[in-house]
Amino acid sequence: MPVLIVAVALVGALCLLNLLFALGVIRRLREQTKLIDALYEVVGDMPDAGAGGSGPAAGDTVADFRATTTAGELVARDDLAAASVVAFLAADCKGCHEQLPGFLAWARDQDRGRVLAVVNADGADPRSFVEQLSPVARVVLEGAKPAVARAFKVTSYPQFVVVGPGATVAEVIHAASRLPVGAPA
Repeated sequence: MPVLIVAVALVGALCLLNLLFALGVIRRLREQTKLIDALYEVVGDMPDAGAGGSGPAAGDTVADFRATTTAGELVARDDLAAASVVAFLAADCKGCHEQLPGFLAWARDQDRGRVLAVVNADGADPRSFVEQLSPVARVVLEGAKPAVARAFKVTSYPQFVVVGPGATVAEVIHAASRLPVGAPA
């Protein structure tokens, strides 16, 4: 009987030790996640690869495009005024869902005519995005052949592109928290 008591006590102690190690690992993973998020914020401000890489870069000229918004408005490259922001989001993108509240809060204080949201609906149902974005932005839905995304050279989501004079890319931003203050509504 004393051997059984010692064995149970030993197993209990091992379980407690295992629990403490698991809690320590969880704490470290949370710290690492915060560090990775902070790194993502810093990397989001760095210039992109540009001509040799993928994605838009400051100074690129936006290719000609034509698209129809969910409200039936026609949108083309020449309709984008300087300091307009074009948000590229995807309905099946976890990062897009995380960035959406920040983008919506930013867009509420902007001139709706200078905010264009391009939602890639190829992988998931975009209705939630469209419902939330429509009051604060013109919304374009794109599918498997995204004309607007190709015109901007966007290959990943989320991305926020600030349009400069002459339909050039002034800035590429990867986090809604870093969007510039624009023309108020």
